[in-house]
Amino acid sequence: MALDFNAVEQTLRAARAELLAARTQSVDRRPGYGHWVGELSSSALSTATAVCALQLLDRATGSEVSAGLVRNGVTWLVDNINADGGWGDTVDSPSNISTTALCWAALGVNHHLAKAHHTTVEQAQDWLAQRAGRLNAEHLAEAIDAVYGEDRTFSVPILTMCALAGRFGKGRQAWSRMTQLPFELAVFPRGWFHRLGLPVVSYALPALIAIGQARHHHSPTRNPIMRWIRHLTRARTLNVLQSVQPQSGGFLEAAPLTSFVLMSLASIGEADHQAARKAAAFLADSVREDGSWPIDTNLATWVTTLSINALAAGNSSLDAVPEEERSRLRDWLLDQQHLKRHPYTYAAPGGWAWTNLSGGVPDADDTPGALLALQHLTMEDTFGNIADERLQQAIESGMGWLLDLQNKDGGIPTFCRGWGKLPFDRSSPDLTAHTLRGWDAWRDCLPDGLRNRVTGATRRAVEYLIAAQQTDGAWVPLWFGNQSSANQRNPLYGTTRVLRASNIALPDGRLSKGWLQAQKRGLEWVLPAQNSDGGWGGDSSAPSSVEETALAVEALVETQGRSHGTTGKSDAIERGTRWLIDRTRGGTVFAPAPIGLYFAKLWYSEHLYPLIFTVAALQNVLNQLTNKGLSSASTQT
Repeated sequence: MALDFNAVEQTLRAARAELLAARTQSVDRRPGYGHWVGELSSSALSTATAVCALQLLDRATGSEVSAGLVRNGVTWLVDNINADGGWGDTVDSPSNISTTALCWAALGVNHHLAKAHHTTVEQAQDWLAQRAGRLNAEHLAEAIDAVYGEDRTFSVPILTMCALAGRFGKGRQAWSRMTQLPFELAVFPRGWFHRLGLPVVSYALPALIAIGQARHHHSPTRNPIMRWIRHLTRARTLNVLQSVQPQSGGFLEAAPLTSFVLMSLASIGEADHQAARKAAAFLADSVREDGSWPIDTNLATWVTTLSINALAAGNSSLDAVPEEERSRLRDWLLDQQHLKRHPYTYAAPGGWAWTNLSGGVPDADDTPGALLALQHLTMEDTFGNIADERLQQAIESGMGWLLDLQNKDGGIPTFCRGWGKLPFDRSSPDLTAHTLRGWDAWRDCLPDGLRNRVTGATRRAVEYLIAAQQTDGAWVPLWFGNQSSANQRNPLYGTTRVLRASNIALPDGRLSKGWLQAQKRGLEWVLPAQNSDGGWGGDSSAPSSVEETALAVEALVETQGRSHGTTGKSDAIERGTRWLIDRTRGGTVFAPAPIGLYFAKLWYSEHLYPLIFTVAALQNVLNQLTNKGLSSASTQT
């Protein structure tokens, strides 16, 4: 059965209208609309950490300023416990040991609240005891360490919160299983950090300082020299903490990281420190009406660039967005470029973060996303000429920022070049492929020196992607996963993102044999991963989702004509497209799936993801049908 042209067109029209309607009102309140903000899922983990931090702050200050927030947050946690007695990261996530331990800790800080919800507390204790063997510091620490391995970025904060909540007893014994984070290293110049072998990833400096100080305060080392050094650096490292705190008060705009900092400061007599006050204000400002907190405030810049690029998918024009609104979107996006060295990660000027809020940090997914969106928003001729001087400067600095980020292995990391030891600092196939597309979009508009750098970097990036391909032909991404897939990875996301970059020619003007072979193997992984219902999940073992099906359809259409011996692609596209039309009820219903991975393997869903990805996929399909000259009459059976 061939595709029904009308069904594709009508579904796309409905989805596109909903996506355009999801924009915010323009800041200047002129007619038309502004950028996209989206809505992240509420998080039991965020809510638990915020509730605990605010309770400990009230205890330290002898007040009840946060009593209402705490009570509402606890009510939300109790109402959203899973049937098995644990909590997952989202309301659609299976229970996991990290989130359940944090919720159990949050419910233990306040004796009256714990007593009022004793049934919930007992359920959580039973769940934890079954997973950890016994419910004590030793067994719980071993179980949590097994999840994160050598990366202490999240395991130490979880155990710290349990200790501060009184779940591990009193005195030094409560801290016996806690690794001492070397907060004293924060006094060194920022450029040295990648050489110091920190046990946390690059973005976790606030946790390193605050939690390290809490551990030192409650259970100082018996080594007199180290004890003296840590005492000597307390004030200086608190100054560093204050210097990297954004105006909003939220570190990375994230409730968990901000809460860990706040509860640590409150526990060591620093509840009145400026960093603590700003952190508390951030939590109060970011709580939702139902009493919960999301994992992050928003992904406004990210979903805006995704939306623009989806509306322009398949070499489509942005006619759906009036010219005046395109101009305002372009100006807004240019305004989000970071023009100063970032105080947090020490990133050079030129990159974009995931949000327009002050807690964002420039990264290697949002920067190429912005570069691609700016190309679609630019009305001037961009074939070797950019008429706008501001745009030219933004493009050159953004391209240079990505070039300077490239690791020795040719891959692109998220935030900082050269860290490389812990998962969220390593080169990643999805980021590298996205960067390749960003470089390719503006290559012809660059001055000779910068264009030559892009040429060499492109070759190294392709070599990295060939080396990073799994033996089965897939690529595994960093920032996306699937709760039902093997090892909770999402090779469907990673592979489709790399395939979208597979048409980029190498510097000699041709696609190398190795690059072509890698593309073929990637396609041969995607096609059999399609489920019997026509959709795709994170891999062949996962149920179909709107997000993953749309990503697969988009990539298959974009590689159409470059199959290199791969068969069955047209049939897979048709089946996937029909699945999208049916599942979204003609472009009117978009249920988000928790495929997003935040820092330290925290799951989230984003309300706009299924809508954006569907628009991109169907725009590609419709363009393909139109280019083939197919009409509604010839495509119906």
